[in-house]
Amino acid sequence: MRTGGKGVGGNGAGGKGAGGRSAGPKRGGRPAAAGAPRGPGGKAKRPSHDARRSARATARPRPEREEAEIRTEPTRNPAPHHPVPRAAGPRKPAAQPATPSASKPSARSAPTRKAPVSDAPTRAEVKAETAQVLATGVQQLVVTADENEMRIDRFLESRFPQLSFSHIQRIVRKGELRVNGKRADSKDRLEEGQTVRIPPLKLEPQEQRPRSLKADDDTLGFLRSITLYEDDDVIVLNKPAGLAVQGGSGTTRHVDQMLDVLTDKSGQKPRLVHRLDKDTAGCLVIAKSRFAAATLAKTFRSRSARKVYWALVAGVPRVRQGRVSTYLAREEAYDGDQRMAVAQHGDDGAMHAVTYYAVVETAAQKLAWLSLKPVTGRTHQLRAHAAHIGHPIVGDPKYFNIKNWELPGGIQNKLHLLARRIVLPHPRGKGTIDVSAPLPPHMRQSWNLLGFEDAPYDPIVDAPDE
Repeated sequence: MRTGGKGVGGNGAGGKGAGGRSAGPKRGGRPAAAGAPRGPGGKAKRPSHDARRSARATARPRPEREEAEIRTEPTRNPAPHHPVPRAAGPRKPAAQPATPSASKPSARSAPTRKAPVSDAPTRAEVKAETAQVLATGVQQLVVTADENEMRIDRFLESRFPQLSFSHIQRIVRKGELRVNGKRADSKDRLEEGQTVRIPPLKLEPQEQRPRSLKADDDTLGFLRSITLYEDDDVIVLNKPAGLAVQGGSGTTRHVDQMLDVLTDKSGQKPRLVHRLDKDTAGCLVIAKSRFAAATLAKTFRSRSARKVYWALVAGVPRVRQGRVSTYLAREEAYDGDQRMAVAQHGDDGAMHAVTYYAVVETAAQKLAWLSLKPVTGRTHQLRAHAAHIGHPIVGDPKYFNIKNWELPGGIQNKLHLLARRIVLPHPRGKGTIDVSAPLPPHMRQSWNLLGFEDAPYDPIVDAPDE
């Protein structure tokens, strides 16, 4: 039998059926749907119009529904909506919707939209950060213009009045306090804009006791009685021997505390500009404002302030006028007290110190009245230098090192050192401040016993200013 032959029912492969028509589809025609019913002679039955329209609708993607599904998809952590006020003026025309042909998505690659992500921290993150700050207690403080060139220890005292002096020294010594990320010393000067990292602090609670008006009046009266000079910017006090300048271990009464009664209406409290040892009497400069404090601090730091001290020393120096130049470093004494000792250049903590001295009067080669002019301002500088040249100051409990030396009768065993005179330019350029302090009672008694008279001329005045 020949394939592809003619005749009824001769529907071989590629053959023709009745009427000579091919059983296969026409060129360019639609293939018969799978499972479609076939008519007589195996001819596929043409689907109805409704069936064809339903099939096309099923195969065609429906963008309207896809868009609706995307728009209604829930989002996570939606950003809070804050309506923005519309600016006045003509409104821009609204954007025209895209034509269906331009925005028609593909059925296989339907567009997806990501949920908006909020940049604001969550409440849990804020709580965690706050807990961390409270746990560590670390603070970052920025130096203000008023605090420019202030020493670090003074900066801490002003920011944290209830912080003890010993605690300040401890955190600095351990390297816990840093300026712009670098380790700092308590005597370093700060600059405006620097960032000071403050470690966790142990602040001593301040008792909120009602202030006694009578006590304040008594303190104010005492300060007035020892005032040698005062104007709108500066006070010079005649500090008595035995009165501490600042508080410390076991010290409850000191000058810095007394200055509270001089706080003005704007809340500004007078500030210490320099310090004197507890047992040293004489001129103590106080600034009444931050401006005056900053200006006077520069004056002392630049050595523009001239200071003259009087002292009674054991023995008589062979050289009547001289210069002492050494390095001084702090050392721990056997009794746990701190003292300054002569050191070598390069030693740990060694600082250069220069002092000029002159002999004013003597008493039988036993005692001498010295006038001293410190060029630098190191701790215990005059006391350490006097002991270094073999003539320690009478009544000095730390540096008097002459064995079997007997104190002359009638002279009290107290430190015979007086900050006699201070000369410095006025912080506002109003001339020069020149103030002298009288001898304290115990030194006045010694001067009378030894027959010393207040010299009209002080030989140390001609000493150079280095």
